[in-house]
Amino acid sequence: MAIFVVGALVGGAIIWWQGRDETEASQRPPTVGPVELPDELPALPARLDLSEANRRAPLPGLPDWSHAGYREGKPLPGDGEITGDENCVVTPEELADRGVRPDDRTDDTDGLQEAIDHVRAECSPGASYDDLSLITLPAGQLDVSRQISLDADYLVLRGAGDDPADGTRVVFRPDENTRYDSLGDDGADWDEDGMTHESGKGGWLWPGRGLFRVQSRAVDEDYQEDHESAPANRRDLFEGTVNVHWKAGVKLAAPAEAGDTTIRLAKRPKGFEVGGYVNIRAANTMRFYDFQHALPTEHELRNIHMRQQIFRVTAVDEDAETITIDRPLEFDVPVDSVSDGSAEIDGKTYDSKAAPLVDPVLGVGIEKLFLTQVVDGHDPAEAEHEYGNLSPADQMHGIVFKWAVNGWVRGVTTYMTGSHPVVTEEAKNLQIEGNRFVGAWNKGKGGNGYLRGSRVWDSVYAGNTLRGLRHFTFQWSASGNVFVGNDTDADVNFHGGWERHNLVENNTVAVPFEHAPGNCSANCGGEGGDSDDESTWYPIWWGAGKKAVKWSGATGPRNVVYRNTMTKQTTEGGTPVPYYADKNTVYQFGWDGTKYLHLSRDGAPIDDWAGNEDADFSGAGVDTSLTYAGPSLFLKAL
Repeated sequence: MAIFVVGALVGGAIIWWQGRDETEASQRPPTVGPVELPDELPALPARLDLSEANRRAPLPGLPDWSHAGYREGKPLPGDGEITGDENCVVTPEELADRGVRPDDRTDDTDGLQEAIDHVRAECSPGASYDDLSLITLPAGQLDVSRQISLDADYLVLRGAGDDPADGTRVVFRPDENTRYDSLGDDGADWDEDGMTHESGKGGWLWPGRGLFRVQSRAVDEDYQEDHESAPANRRDLFEGTVNVHWKAGVKLAAPAEAGDTTIRLAKRPKGFEVGGYVNIRAANTMRFYDFQHALPTEHELRNIHMRQQIFRVTAVDEDAETITIDRPLEFDVPVDSVSDGSAEIDGKTYDSKAAPLVDPVLGVGIEKLFLTQVVDGHDPAEAEHEYGNLSPADQMHGIVFKWAVNGWVRGVTTYMTGSHPVVTEEAKNLQIEGNRFVGAWNKGKGGNGYLRGSRVWDSVYAGNTLRGLRHFTFQWSASGNVFVGNDTDADVNFHGGWERHNLVENNTVAVPFEHAPGNCSANCGGEGGDSDDESTWYPIWWGAGKKAVKWSGATGPRNVVYRNTMTKQTTEGGTPVPYYADKNTVYQFGWDGTKYLHLSRDGAPIDDWAGNEDADFSGAGVDTSLTYAGPSLFLKAL
């Protein structure tokens, strides 16, 4: 048995002890015990030049990714973009005045939130991308027990480095008001439907709580009383509701088609601003489900907006009741779920919406820190190649971006997050660059433990190292994103929900034999929750209509895979086998050269990617007609 002492090196692992002074128990983290950290961090890939000058024009017929990432290709901010206003530069000394002191065994949550709230109130209204506020965290350990809301526009949260030995360590021990008190009947996963207060529902929190949440806390006026009456563990259900589509969204007066830039609304466009952002949300229809080869199905079909995309508003015409968006639509938008001639879904008619982002969070970056979540009673070794949920009540994420634009994460190491290290939900032009994402306590039922790109658009994931996660995913209508120059031992997963036009290139994807959903001891869930899933994960996963309809729908058109080094270890201890190895072939999934085409074998759409991973889909859903000998489809030079 190891003896844990402060800052000791024991058996190759750094162990940091947190004790409790009972005389100040109300100020202490809710639990005590050792914080076990990795003895070494995995290496990062070579850094890429992501500058505008190094972006290449698209090849004929391919999507244009040149405007992906922070501010459509602008460099991430440096010291030159930090404000000269001392009131908006919060130093470690000023944090100490708010009670945020490293290694003192007290809860730093309130002081950190107070500093952010100060910036939001005093600095953000007059700030800009070239005049950013800064909060500098001290070296050493900071202890957090509740979710931190990073809702101050134009703010950099910067630590002293991501090495836990001498940088900034943020240790998350979720308290009783943060951990989920609502689990399913089997106790295997967070139950959003069981988490309610008055009109509020747990699903409004989706994708769930995290250590850092980049999202507005503004409450719609209709929910003010419910928010004020809610107990501490339900108050956040109502935060951000100024942006929800059922409050902010406007119905359409006429259908819109792919390629359109003008949207006709059913009433005068209040809440839309030129230069602001709008999410165009297309209602599901039976014809759309059929187009994906998802029918017939035993699974429940849902009235939702599977097809979505955030655009910038370039014109608002109140008299004509129209808005104009900055780029063409990528999908048709019916007026509602029956206007294309479809039958109702679940006996209801569901409207499409143009939903303005009433209060987006702009220009927030997280840099140079190490974060981890402690789950008492469990050891990180238990989670190695364990694809279940070890502690479902602790399914907190590391960093959440929701209703956020032009944010970034740089130089951050996450270690053993409760679920996803970084997760998105309605976010645009993010840059996730030069980070290490290592391990998660929960990787099972309900879809946990991903680096998850969901409902994210025009964003870049570059030069990151992923270890011990379930997947990297693009899903739920994600489009225009680039995954480049990363090193991962998890699969690259096109997870379903009409994600499209994404680029995966120049990555190292080395998937071991043990990376399979059947390696699970508790609270398991294969793709879509199949606990008896006997498949294995290859370097690529693609959402077939009949399979992915269980949770969303098929993967969409033209997800491009190019010049990766991919291998799969097909037998235990065996030699890794190359996968999609031709360096010059541009593999376009879900594409026939001009339009969407579901993957098929022997003339019939496949029901599931599992069991078909080695099939040749050339001309049968994967367009391989384009070749290119250059180093990158995204950059001029690597």
